[in-house]
Amino acid sequence: MARADRRRSQRAGTHARGSVAAARAPRARVARDDELFFSRIRRQGKWIFAIIAILFILSTILLGVGTGFGGLQDFLVSQGSTGGVSADDARAAIRENPNDAQAHRDLSSALQADGKLEEAIPPLARYVRLTPNDTDARRELAGLYLRQADFWRRRAQVAQIQIQNEAPGQTFQPPGDSKIGQALPQDQLTAAKTARLNAELNEALTKMQSGYQNAVGVYKQLAKAEPQDATVQFELAQAAEAASDLQTAIAAYKQFLKLAPEDQSAAAVRERIKQLEGAVASTEGG
Repeated sequence: MARADRRRSQRAGTHARGSVAAARAPRARVARDDELFFSRIRRQGKWIFAIIAILFILSTILLGVGTGFGGLQDFLVSQGSTGGVSADDARAAIRENPNDAQAHRDLSSALQADGKLEEAIPPLARYVRLTPNDTDARRELAGLYLRQADFWRRRAQVAQIQIQNEAPGQTFQPPGDSKIGQALPQDQLTAAKTARLNAELNEALTKMQSGYQNAVGVYKQLAKAEPQDATVQFELAQAAEAASDLQTAIAAYKQFLKLAPEDQSAAAVRERIKQLEGAVASTEGG
């Protein structure tokens, strides 16, 4: 009986060890597969990075993701829209009377319906100058400037991705016309590509900054026209932050707190003011 029990115990132990080994085997294979997978990811990282950049560009240009500037979505919306004055009719009215405020308004609306939002900005700005009391149009103009700035911000991001992907060794090198840059050997093809991408990046950043600054200017006019509107002060502060105009942002946030001290975002605004004031102090101290 004792010998039989020992034999059963030995068979059970053998089965258990086999089960443990069988259980470990899949985990070992998974670990090896994970290791191979991440090794492949590291080796192919450059191509994955390129694919991400291509998808980002396509989503920006074809779909107008986050931009509202001439994407496929705007095109479909414009195809489904009916009524209103056409862009051609509005332009004809403007030629007949350049100071026809409604014609400028109609032209901007028609261009927006056609998905040509950047072209819609000048006629709307003209309408605002002709009808300074139309605060709704002024707010709409500020929104268009912000969307314009956001479009160019995304273009700048794409240019940065292209620089990092196509010419990573050139990204942080000194300019080729500097003494240090002339002393370093450079691949002429890579240098030319980097110069082109840097030019695109600089153009995008310049237009982005211009859009944000124009939005700040419009929001300042709105704040002057509606001094008791806390929302305008908050929007002014946000636009000023985007434009790196920290002093204006701080002043607008403080005015917002005066007008809406019990607002649910008041605590966050107070904390943001402290952060911005610290940034200004460090900049001035440096």
